[in-house]
Amino acid sequence: MRRAQRIGIFSLVMTLFVAACAGPQAPSGQEPGAADREPTTPRRITAAILDEPTTLSQAINTAGTGSRRGVGEVEKIIHAGLTLMNSDGVLIAQLAEAVPSLENGMWTVHPDGRMETTWNIRDGVRWHDGTPLTTADLVFTADVVRDPDVAVSGHPAYKTMDAVTAVDDRTVTVSWKEAFIAADQLFSYEAALLLPKHLLEQTYLNEKAALLELPYWTTGFVGAGPFKLSEYVQSSHMIVQANEAYTLGRPKLDQITIRFIPDPNTMVANLLAGEVDVTLGRGLALDQAQQADDQWANGHLEASSANWIAHYVQQLTPNPPVLGDVRFRQALIHAMDRQAMSDQLQGGAAPIAHSYLYINAPEYQQVESQIVKYTYDPARAAQLVEQLGYAKQTDGFFADSAGQRLVIESRTNAGDDLKEKILLASNDAWQQIGIGVNTVIVPRQQSSDREFRATNPGMDLVRQPWDPLRFHSREIPNPDAQWRGDNRTRYSSPELDAAIDRYFTSIDRNERIQAIGQFVQNLSVNLPALGTIYPPEPIMISDRLVNVGAAKGQPLIGTADETWNVHLWDVK
Repeated sequence: MRRAQRIGIFSLVMTLFVAACAGPQAPSGQEPGAADREPTTPRRITAAILDEPTTLSQAINTAGTGSRRGVGEVEKIIHAGLTLMNSDGVLIAQLAEAVPSLENGMWTVHPDGRMETTWNIRDGVRWHDGTPLTTADLVFTADVVRDPDVAVSGHPAYKTMDAVTAVDDRTVTVSWKEAFIAADQLFSYEAALLLPKHLLEQTYLNEKAALLELPYWTTGFVGAGPFKLSEYVQSSHMIVQANEAYTLGRPKLDQITIRFIPDPNTMVANLLAGEVDVTLGRGLALDQAQQADDQWANGHLEASSANWIAHYVQQLTPNPPVLGDVRFRQALIHAMDRQAMSDQLQGGAAPIAHSYLYINAPEYQQVESQIVKYTYDPARAAQLVEQLGYAKQTDGFFADSAGQRLVIESRTNAGDDLKEKILLASNDAWQQIGIGVNTVIVPRQQSSDREFRATNPGMDLVRQPWDPLRFHSREIPNPDAQWRGDNRTRYSSPELDAAIDRYFTSIDRNERIQAIGQFVQNLSVNLPALGTIYPPEPIMISDRLVNVGAAKGQPLIGTADETWNVHLWDVK
């Protein structure tokens, strides 16, 4: 019966459509602002993330070479932005009175393409230490985030905006150099949450290099969200208490203990023992979650898909150089049996990732004809390698005219069971057709070395959500940028850059879809990244919890997850 229910869950997940770039509207179901309930007895739950966070800021967490799982979900528990993405992928007001839009007059576009957005902070918003949150904090946040010497966020909003002007303590006007479709997400989780000027300004002005080393980012975190930090023990756990003054109403729960459990088997054991009520963020492999679901009498599995897993191929300094030839990358993708990966590793629930754009996005059908799809064809793969001047030796492996064996490096970060299995399956497929593979599992500590990640000689298998900027040439890590940048392939294409820029600056939806089509076509033709599958991301939820569930829609601009409505979570 449980397996039938689970099949139904994944059938529903794979047929849901994504809400993209939607303007502010009433979300379905329960939403922030519900009537408060004064608890009569302490109501506590235990959550867990499959990692050990080193920061409680998702902007910092994702500003380097990799990210720790669960940080984003935890940050939404203890902090808040002017807006918030709900589980349907719709942007709603949180600390702001309203989401700027063309309809309400708070978002204006000038004939020359420049824009203005206006924000009004709700009356009475305070930081967890009781200090009023004002537009001075917004201006300070913009200054810090746009500072190239501080690796807080690389979100394009802070690069496109021109100036932030405080009209009064609660009203701010933002001017923009050009049109930008995600302007309504400024000062939110999507771009970078607000920074408390009264706690960080002195360090920023007097000792900028020490800013990100402050205890503020962990043990001393002060936010404005539904819960406030009361205890933080590195590599162990954190405890958060209900924020009585939360602007959308006191949370229904009194306390949440969030445990850091980096081992999947230990996580499952704690779920089955009733020690953990809900998992936060990705991490558990689908087969692990399914096994737990079968055994967990008091809980269940839910899932949504938000990322693709792909081999990102080094384009700037490939070694061997043949990796820079698109015919060789075509051979690599033809050699992978991606349907077998889905069947064997995900029970067939993960669609093949022919494109960076998720298959259930509404725009997918409109641009699908522009996507080049590569079938599983090992004979064709071997033929392409031969056309590049390689010949098989007596041992069955390809070598060049000088007898040098063809060997590539294929790596991924340690700690993600599914990625490691996909890596091994891919590497085996390539060896089956005669390509030697050096398999590298990068330790978690080394994965944060930006130069090491940027200069990998071959391929890096990663999970990534839809974000076209990750393929823009200005995001290529290099020494001048201190190896910062999200373009892991280091691929550069003027045509692709132009499509990405049009996507982010086209207010008209049809123009934006045209840009998406050009973008996905370029990637599928040139193959800087070799897509494998779109894996469902499982979370485990105790049956005693109320108002907790996986996100139903994944917008093209933004992130939806289970903690968006944490102030409404409750227990039966």
